[in-house]
Formats: sequence, structure tokens, C-alpha cells
Amino acid sequence: MKVYPDQLLAHLKKAESPIYIVSGDEPLLVQESCDLIRSHLKEKGFTERELFHAETNFDWQEVLFSANSMSLFAEQKLLEIRMATTKPGDKGVALQSFVENPPQGTIMLLVMPRLDLKTQKAKWFKMIESAAAFIQVWPIELKDLPRWIDRRFREAGLVATRDAVASMVDRIEGNLLAAVQEIERLKLVSVDGKIDVSEVLQGVANSSRYDVFTLLDAAVGGDPVRTLKIVQGLQLEGVDMLYIIAMLSRQLRELTLMARELQSGSLDTALKKGKVWAKRKTLVSKCLRNHPGKEFEELLSRLSDIDGMIKGISTGSPWNELTSVMLQLAGARVAPRPVGLH
Repeated sequence: MKVYPDQLLAHLKKAESPIYIVSGDEPLLVQESCDLIRSHLKEKGFTERELFHAETNFDWQEVLFSANSMSLFAEQKLLEIRMATTKPGDKGVALQSFVENPPQGTIMLLVMPRLDLKTQKAKWFKMIESAAAFIQVWPIELKDLPRWIDRRFREAGLVATRDAVASMVDRIEGNLLAAVQEIERLKLVSVDGKIDVSEVLQGVANSSRYDVFTLLDAAVGGDPVRTLKIVQGLQLEGVDMLYIIAMLSRQLRELTLMARELQSGSLDTALKKGKVWAKRKTLVSKCLRNHPGKEFEELLSRLSDIDGMIKGISTGSPWNELTSVMLQLAGARVAPRPVGLH
């Protein structure tokens, strides 16, 4: 059953599903949907939560074992599985067993990247969806962004002028997490709860800290010196690497998609398909000219290595590997990857 994100709360109040699937490439909206599901289930007594990361060679039997095991701490539990890809491989038997006979008092939450139509039509997915609530998260379109930002201002207890909202739209360039962070900052400094354009612009002018978005722009724009400086700044500030990986992964998938389109179409068509903002067209065009499409795919695959390093699954320095990936994207020559990294 498909459930729109804005209808999720109403759906949760009506009935519980044995499986929830949350899919999309917009980290903030995916996170908020998952938070809503977790919060609702916790209120219903699902106080125990087990988290699994479905990486390469993941044993889905672990999930079934946990699902069928008696809980030591609660009568009801949530099994949350974060899938790195939308292709579980030859793992359908375990999932099918859960779908056909869901253990009493156990609910599964599957979190995965955006699902294309081909995957949604695959036998293994249709089997899961038949028993699930499927929440497909889509990015906010440019035409809807002002209304979305205005609503977030109001939810924060703030009243923003039309110019302030427009300025925010221009500032974040489609990055929802950046918008939410900026609104939270304005909430802290606002005296009367009213936000005008000068306060938004002042916040931009006073924001000198490094962030993930300037990092992506530096790398995509082919500036290795600035890219290295920003990576080092993020490391010093202790920024969550998983968040950096999520944003970089989305960027690399978009570049891969545009590179494929460029093989048979024009640059304008590729940029349009990638939904590139006007201010970033020059940066992205340069990146597409300087890198073969296959390289974006290779860099994307290396992000799973970094994820494994962070979780202790594989050896190596995640920051060093991230630096290498970012510098290569920026056009710098980097040392060959060491053999046996996995």
C-alpha cells in the first residue's frame, strides 16, 4: 500500500502495518518519516529497536532469527534495516518468510534509497509491498519550495515575510536540511518571532563555518585546494561522516545519471534531467566534461568502503578515504587505492 509522506501520520493512527518501507534520496524527509514511524510505534509499546545495516554479503537470516526470538526487554520490538542499495540480491527467501508469517509483536522498517520503476516491479519487491506500507519520499520541487519553507517557519513559531522566504529559497538551492538548520538558528536569535529578508541575509553573511554543501560545490567545481581545506575543516568540527556520505552519494548518483544521458543527448537535456539549479549549471557542466561517467560510479562504490570503516566492518581511515574520493572528484591526481582494503 502506497502512503504519501504527508498522509503518514493519519495512516499510522488508523492501523499498523507489519512492514514499513521508506524510500528516497532526500535525507531530511526520509529521516523525518522514519522518526514519525518510530515515535508512533514506541507509543504503542514497541520499546525495543534492533538496527541492521544490509551491506554486501549481509545475512538476512540474522533478521529472521531476531524476529523469532523472544525479547528480553519488551513484548514488542521494531526491526529496522537500512539497505545500502535497492538490490538485496539472493536474499528474498528470508524476507518472504517474514511477509508470509510476520512474528507477533514485531514490525519491520526497511529504509532504502530511491526505488526506480524497474525495482518496484521486481518480484521480490512486489512480494514485500503486498504486506507493507510503502512511503516513497520525493524531493521538494522548486515551485513548491517557497510554500514548504513558509510552513517550516510557521511550525517553528516564526512568521517570515515573502521576501525572507524567497531569500531562503535562493540561499539553500533545494537543500532542505540546510533550510531547517537555518530556520532553527533564526528561531534562537529572533526577538519577536518575525523574520524579514535582512535577518536571513545577515545569517548568511555571518555563517563562516564549513558545511557539506560548500564542499560539494568545491569538488564538483574542480577546486582541489579548497576541497582539501573544507574536508579538513569538517573533520576538525566533528561533522557526522554518515551525513557527508549521504549527501555525496546523492550528488554522485545525479552525476552518474547525467553522464549517461549525455552519451545520447545534449548537455542541456542532461542538466534538466538532473534538476540542476541555475547557479550550479556551470560547476556541474565542468564536472561532466572533466570526468567519464564510469568514474562517478567508481567513486560511488567507494562510499560503501567508507561506511564500513566507520562501522568497524573494514579497516582503514574513513577520513583519509573520504579525502581521496573528494580530491579525485575535484580533479586532483590521487594515489592508487591500496590492495586488500576490504
